[in-house]
Amino acid sequence: MESDKTKKKIMDAKKGKIFTKLIREITVAARLGGGNPDTNPRLRAAIEAAKAHNMPKENIERSIKRGLGEIEGENYEEVSYEGYGPGGVAILVDCLTDNKNRTVAELKHTFEKYGGSLGEPGCVSWIFEKKGLITIDVDKIDEDRLIEIALEAGAEDVKRSGKQFEVITAVEDFEDVKKAIEAEGIKYNTAEITMIPKTTVRLEGKEAEQMLTLMQALEDMDDVSHVYANFDIPDEIMEAMAK
Repeated sequence: MESDKTKKKIMDAKKGKIFTKLIREITVAARLGGGNPDTNPRLRAAIEAAKAHNMPKENIERSIKRGLGEIEGENYEEVSYEGYGPGGVAILVDCLTDNKNRTVAELKHTFEKYGGSLGEPGCVSWIFEKKGLITIDVDKIDEDRLIEIALEAGAEDVKRSGKQFEVITAVEDFEDVKKAIEAEGIKYNTAEITMIPKTTVRLEGKEAEQMLTLMQALEDMDDVSHVYANFDIPDEIMEAMAK
């Protein structure tokens, strides 16, 4: 069994990785859209995520200043990569990096280690659409009421996925729909701009296990900010693997 000291080290390491990613996102968001979260939705979302993970206020402020060039720091750039996972699953990987050669080498190694392969630009990006996505537990609100609120605010679709409702919006309507849901006092789990696949690939057994391991390995990389994939793994398999 793991000792309490070992568990604390693991938790601290995970927290450190999350902070690293959040700091990079805040820095880049401030550089691209300015340091005022009221007029910079991307920065506002990054700050909200940082606060949700209990990042100290001074870390957030320092990251904004670094993005604005007011203090010295690494110069991160946004770059996306595409590839394939087990069973031909399409994978998009968004990165914030200060060394693209290092990032590509690490990505190639990770893909190949877990049964995937890094692809050429454009090989799978056409499968995904940029959308707003808000997820809400099904016991938080009646489905018909949620549909009414969301569609009236400009949402494209509301559907049930397992134990959650998914509210899908166009990027430009995301903030309006999110505010309408908040105004009703409805607690959501996630609210983000994401990439939603037009088609999915069903995976089971060893391929499903490999795919989830690959996703975890990619998400653990410091340079990786988001990973999107079009796999469809049954809930019972996902839950069994989580145990």
